[in-house]
Amino acid sequence: MPEGHTIHRLAQDYAARFSRGPVRVTSPQGKFSDAADLLTGAELTGTEAHGKHLFLRFRDSDWVHIHLGLFGKVTFGGAPAPPPTDTVRLRLADESTYVDLRGPTTCALITEAEKNAIHARLGPDPLRPDADPATACARIRRSRTTIAALLMDQKVIAGVGNVYRAEVLFRHRIDPYRPGRDLTPAEWDAIWTDLVELMHEGVRNNRIDTVRPEHTPEAMGRPPRVDDHGGEVYVYRRATLPCHICATGIRTADLAARNLFWCPTCQKR
Repeated sequence: MPEGHTIHRLAQDYAARFSRGPVRVTSPQGKFSDAADLLTGAELTGTEAHGKHLFLRFRDSDWVHIHLGLFGKVTFGGAPAPPPTDTVRLRLADESTYVDLRGPTTCALITEAEKNAIHARLGPDPLRPDADPATACARIRRSRTTIAALLMDQKVIAGVGNVYRAEVLFRHRIDPYRPGRDLTPAEWDAIWTDLVELMHEGVRNNRIDTVRPEHTPEAMGRPPRVDDHGGEVYVYRRATLPCHICATGIRTADLAARNLFWCPTCQKR
């Protein structure tokens, strides 16, 4: 599932592509046809992201809510747009560009009130200027749940996925199994500040890189990471490989139906 930086990047890309005038809106798959008929010919007047939720605004207050889920994909292209396949849930197009959405968990036309309700159930997003990290801190410090599970709970903090979760805990030498209530306010402030920086970098580069300058392949004289997720990381998907810092084998385990990665030496309890 895409992490929050991908959704914020999509919000920027939609806005950059469709800021010139009326947009043709279609649903070749048919599941969004009624809403597409209402929107076609309108202007895309704004885009927004909160965690893993993408919002496209047409006119003043018609919002398309998109959640990619596990299988959703967005494809951008230039005009002329090719004939769409019947897997395209939503296509936006104008005279110079098009974008296709396939396989999302959610693609729905919603009201302003419905959009506000979605925001209300999500935790603070490190990529949003209105985020209040104190809200997340309060939830974490009264919970016995592991910090690794809490970081993936979108009601606690929105946009953090499996990669950022594993990497930020490693960067701050925090055992992923530590209960949230044992995290100090100073540790949370450091984690939040780091997530803000890392995720903004993820938006700029459209990939996740988490290693510090002294641990890059060039600095360490090691081969670059080869993985379909791209980016240089410390522990994510590096099970059994040596830690870049201490050479201990990286461990993996199942936690809340997701693979957890950590270094047992650098992240001692």
